[in-house]
Amino acid sequence: MNEDKKRKKKKEKAAESAASLIKDGMVVGLGTGSTAELAIRRIGDRIKDEELDVLGVPTSLRTERIAIECGIHVTTLSEHPSLDICIDGAEQVDSQLNLIKGGWGSHTREKIVSYAAKKLVICVEEEKMVELLNKPVPLEVLPYAVKVVEREVKELGGMPVLRNEGNKGGYFITENGNLVIDADFGVISNPEEMSGVLSSVVGSVEHGIFTNAAEVHVGDEKGVKVLKR
Repeated sequence: MNEDKKRKKKKEKAAESAASLIKDGMVVGLGTGSTAELAIRRIGDRIKDEELDVLGVPTSLRTERIAIECGIHVTTLSEHPSLDICIDGAEQVDSQLNLIKGGWGSHTREKIVSYAAKKLVICVEEEKMVELLNKPVPLEVLPYAVKVVEREVKELGGMPVLRNEGNKGGYFITENGNLVIDADFGVISNPEEMSGVLSSVVGSVEHGIFTNAAEVHVGDEKGVKVLKR
């Protein structure tokens, strides 16, 4: 089995473990990304097999489409501002269960949904686990404010890179009509402090540091480790 297949298996284990937490009658926040998608599909299977009554609040249009495809009844925060649980993935998780999210550019909605939930549960493969966060932090930025935010990031000691669409050309645009700056600060030794600092960046809508995960389900070759804050 090649490395990609091994990694996918680990994701599947973590996603299935997180999806096992869903109970009849829950309103569930549904994250965005490859591992979150696996969890959503597993939740859909459980709804069919166990005849569960579950509502889902998606964090992106892609997630909404997948949820509907899987038979999950979709609702909104306007209808259900308090959720029982939110299940999502992450780009990186440190030893204190702080996260960097936003690889898919949906971190603003993901953060709002995660804070609406009583419990945020993250599912990742073991390769995502690190002692200290060190990936660039995504910032969703108003197009009007890009140059201002880039200057502010540099003043904070970071290296800002405006995200593009890869080989498609042009800039990455979020579902909110904004742009994304990936800000590299190197090793982040105090994510909570950095979160507060980035929240004060004028022109930035939201950043990708999350400090509110209650549980992280980590898939490895042997099974799943459940880490709790």
